[in-house]
Amino acid sequence: MSLNMNSTFRDVRKSAFHRSQTLVYRNGFAVPRRPTVGIGQDPLLSEQLIQQQISELSSETPYITHGSYQGQGLVEDFIPAYVALDKKVLRFYAYFEEDILFSPKEQHRVCPVVIYYYLEDDSMCIFEPRVENSGIPQGERIKRQRLPRNEHGEPYLWKNLNIGMYLEVYGVKYNITQCDAFTKEFMESEGIVLNDPEPMPVDPYGQSRKNTLPSHITPSSFDQMQQFIDMDRKVLRFFALLDDADALFTDTRAVTIQFYLGDNTVEIREVHEANSGHDPFPILMHRQKLPKKFKAAPHMYIENFPSCVLEVSKAEVEEYYTPKDFQTGQTMKLRGRRFLLYDCDGFTKEYYQENHPDIQMKPSEVPNKTSLVQLRKKEVPPYNGFGSLEDSLQNCLYLIPEPPKKNVLKMLENNNKVLCYSARMESQNPDDDGRLFILSYSLANDMISIYEKPTRNSGIIAGKFLKDTRISKPGSTVENPEFYSPADFAIGATLHVFGRRFVLTDADQYVLNYLESNAGQIPHQTLLSFHQKLGVRTENNQAHDQNGDDVAEPSS
Repeated sequence: MSLNMNSTFRDVRKSAFHRSQTLVYRNGFAVPRRPTVGIGQDPLLSEQLIQQQISELSSETPYITHGSYQGQGLVEDFIPAYVALDKKVLRFYAYFEEDILFSPKEQHRVCPVVIYYYLEDDSMCIFEPRVENSGIPQGERIKRQRLPRNEHGEPYLWKNLNIGMYLEVYGVKYNITQCDAFTKEFMESEGIVLNDPEPMPVDPYGQSRKNTLPSHITPSSFDQMQQFIDMDRKVLRFFALLDDADALFTDTRAVTIQFYLGDNTVEIREVHEANSGHDPFPILMHRQKLPKKFKAAPHMYIENFPSCVLEVSKAEVEEYYTPKDFQTGQTMKLRGRRFLLYDCDGFTKEYYQENHPDIQMKPSEVPNKTSLVQLRKKEVPPYNGFGSLEDSLQNCLYLIPEPPKKNVLKMLENNNKVLCYSARMESQNPDDDGRLFILSYSLANDMISIYEKPTRNSGIIAGKFLKDTRISKPGSTVENPEFYSPADFAIGATLHVFGRRFVLTDADQYVLNYLESNAGQIPHQTLLSFHQKLGVRTENNQAHDQNGDDVAEPSS
């Protein structure tokens, strides 16, 4: 028996007949593994088949068929949803109402939105179109996502959308009113009947912004361009004097006022004189339109209301200066300063003769500087109530106030000369009625001081009641004040001192001697009252002295 050396024997003890792995991953792709053919190894069947056999097997047709062979064996290609529905979006137009709180003009606003539904992944986004100058943050309200339809989290599908329905998303109800042509065609192809489109309601706030306020503008018959063409380079020139009487250092300057007929502007130039002490600044006021009359404002009805205007607009001016307002021989107030027009040039005279014959442009004499200063007298402003009259007057006379000047001669002659009087207070209050005081009048400075006498068990602290002060009479004015003097201090006279009334009851002998020495300046009634009071007291004192002497002599 001969044995074939190429024959093999099957192992009868083999129990696992699995096939080895035929694929291997190279560069991330699964490719068939090509095992090496060695002794005792059979190559794979797929490796033994040639390409021609594979093509024959694939093109082999069955011998037995049922029905017609046409159309059998053709399988449609599978297209995923994200490819078939890519860039296919349903678009709906809707709106929502937003409540406006704490506004008296509007209660709600109608905000239009656009709803996009993406068919590829059933996501939606809501976009609010931007309105120019609306002042409201607009744009994308809800970014692209699946919007929940109910509390279970089920999302909205295209089957749930229709015109005329309310789409409630995150507490806001969107009323769908219309859709585009593609959306309508798609929904009808899927068997969904869309409702009729609804009109978009009118937003009351947007409508109010479109309705402009009524304005009535009367077209002007005056052509400024024609005025510029006809009157360009035609200037009226006036010679004037600037009166600076209100300045700290009073002076009068020569100026020229030029009125430009092209645009009705005014320019003031200063005529520089040699050795005048002023810097050579030629332009006193640059070229501009001078307002003559302003429109009435609420504060202008208040008398002496301070106002400061840096830049005047056309809306505040009612009338500007024109050539009719200029005339030689008169004084004009421009920008708070007074200008005396005394002459003009030849062209100005011809212009007024042709256009304004009723205005006579006759030159006037140039006044002297001293006469201009004397024409206006300085007035002292009214007393404001702070300090004495002399101190307040110094603030008006000097930039840095100085102490008021005193009558030194009077102070030297009447130094330490004081007139003393006894006085009693009159008051409706029983606690104050009858209080005793000593009134002292200083002859050096005409000031009065009042001291109260101590009274036992009165409960009132005695001492200085009024320091040295000049006291004005009742009924005197601030412009012409009248102060108390020794001529007013008669026995029994009543003095009004800052709301209090004092009755003079007595005086010392020095007062009577002073009044008798100046009898020409003292009224007769005042001297008579002192003679009656002090004369009786003198007689009583003499009688007392005589009785005292009679009693004393026997004892001696």
